[in-house]
Amino acid sequence: MRLYAATPVRRTRQIAGDLLLVGWVVLWIWLGNVVHDATMSLTTPGQQIDASATGLSKALNDAGDKLEGVPVVGDEVATPFNAARDAADGIADAGRNTADAVATLAFWLGLLIAAIPIVIWAAYYLPRRYRFARRASAGQRFIDSNADLDLFALRALATQPMHVLARIDDDPAGRWRAKDPEIIRALGELELKESGLRPPRSARVR
Repeated sequence: MRLYAATPVRRTRQIAGDLLLVGWVVLWIWLGNVVHDATMSLTTPGQQIDASATGLSKALNDAGDKLEGVPVVGDEVATPFNAARDAADGIADAGRNTADAVATLAFWLGLLIAAIPIVIWAAYYLPRRYRFARRASAGQRFIDSNADLDLFALRALATQPMHVLARIDDDPAGRWRAKDPEIIRALGELELKESGLRPPRSARVR
């Protein structure tokens, strides 16, 4: 498949466009990572709450276990510690859930920040590049297999705007029907240029 035009100016524009697309992708991936990392920093309070509440819960649980061993009043004395332990576990769960929620938000926010601009540009740019590559590749096969501009001249008559054809000749269709080599070559080169191709030096007109 032919990815770039044979003509220098158009080929340079295509290469610049491809490099710009790559730079655009890299830029937005970097920005997405920046947003992700900045959002992830918000998980610190939730993680600290989780760690502190988990430590407090463990300490209260240990204290409750020891108090339960006190004869007669052990269970009653341990009850407030066990209740406090449960409350600390609830606080730890809340901190953990908050950190998890922020982490999920950071992932999707970073992904969307990067993906949306990339997809928009790619959806506009890549189909045009694909259409060019398909058209240029098909045209190149005709040139490679038979150095004949008749087909490209006919296509130019069918697809080129009228004002463009008028710049070539006042009656390009009549001269093409008359097998005029000069007009056939002019029309063929016009269509080849539109396809990003150059006519081979050996091109001949039937």
